[in-house]
Amino acid sequence: MSRSILLVEDEPVLRQSLAELLSGEGFEIVQAANGREGYEAIVARAFDLVLSDIRMPEMDGLELLRRVQQVAPQTPFIVVTAFGTVDSAVAAMREGAVDYLLKPVQFDDVMVRIERALEFAEIRRDRRLQTEQLASSSTFHNLVGESPAITKLFETVRKLSTVRSSVLIAGESGTGKELFARAIHYNGLTRDKPFVAVNCGAIPDSLIESELFGHRKGAFTGAVRDRIGFFEAAHGGTLFLDEVSTLPLPVQSTLLRVLEERVVTPVGDTRVRPVDLRVIAATNQDLRELCQAGQFREDLLYRLDVVRLELPPLRQRRQDIPLLVHHFLDKYAREMNRNVLGVSNAAMRALLNHEWRGNVRELVNVIERAVIFADGREVDVEDLPFTAKSDASEPGEDLKSALQQYERQHIIYSLRRHDYDKSETARHLGIGVSSLYRKLDELSIPKDLEQLDAATR
Repeated sequence: MSRSILLVEDEPVLRQSLAELLSGEGFEIVQAANGREGYEAIVARAFDLVLSDIRMPEMDGLELLRRVQQVAPQTPFIVVTAFGTVDSAVAAMREGAVDYLLKPVQFDDVMVRIERALEFAEIRRDRRLQTEQLASSSTFHNLVGESPAITKLFETVRKLSTVRSSVLIAGESGTGKELFARAIHYNGLTRDKPFVAVNCGAIPDSLIESELFGHRKGAFTGAVRDRIGFFEAAHGGTLFLDEVSTLPLPVQSTLLRVLEERVVTPVGDTRVRPVDLRVIAATNQDLRELCQAGQFREDLLYRLDVVRLELPPLRQRRQDIPLLVHHFLDKYAREMNRNVLGVSNAAMRALLNHEWRGNVRELVNVIERAVIFADGREVDVEDLPFTAKSDASEPGEDLKSALQQYERQHIIYSLRRHDYDKSETARHLGIGVSSLYRKLDELSIPKDLEQLDAATR
């Protein structure tokens, strides 16, 4: 089946010449004389690529590009521009175009750039499919994992998504507290309503009441106009209060009243305003200890702590590390247009053994850095900012389980990569076919693709 190109060009001679050239190379060509005709064409059917001039009547190429990004975001878009308007091509690249051509067009250059754009689009599609297959059974609204602790948290999130009760999320920095809050919000009743995230620790004490509850014009120096607070901005949806332990005691008292009465009074105003929302608070501190020390109101804790999510640190769920590594590896490879071939065994051992004081946030940073350097090959130990020597404090059986989990995921990844050809997979893994079959049995990996797809759905 021939690949299809939408050719959008207002100069009839150039458009016809390009159409004849590309048709002669085996492409199916649909022509459009301006951006409006081009947009109507791409709404009506799918194309493998769009080749468009920038300066055209009725709708220019930049506007067409923006609209194509909305209706067919995976379709590669190449712009054509005159030599004196290179700035337009740069603007188009920023908007999402994959390449540009300068007039007068050189036909050899056209073919090289089209083939490159189509190849890149195919690689990007393959990567997306591999990522979806690998993560389909272990991700939940950008949350990744299949350890017992994480699976249990996923079930709690599903239940919380059907109600509007207050939630307290506790965990070390970097464990993904905001991701869990967003999963609760976007998985149920409030998915179409606002989600407002507030870092309480980043707001000066003098401004916290104004930021949370709003203010009237003239309420204080600098209040030059009325302003609604975060509570009103989140009306109907979810307000996420991160680092809630940092709130000053007077603000805690006001927050308690808001939660009890469901009304706010802006600073400098006497009229109350009703608010209807769910509050999710997060902390990396022990609020009960703060209550005993007189630094946090106990009655406010009861209001916030209707349901508590305790997020485990990454070192306590090491078996999720391989899934997280592959998830973020594919994510950053796509974003950076890097062809990363996986993770070496030595690098994975180092990742499994690392202490991860910064939890998932640290892991994300490490993988993003590795993708920068590992283009065209596997991520190896030298791409990591730490050595393979572990400072892990809890190796034991948990680490053994994590290694088995990595081995299982790596074999599945390799099987899919080689279309379930076991000879080719064994060669890539550096083992014999008989050894591969033993591993399939040991790790409970189905022996054919259909069974594997069924097991991982």
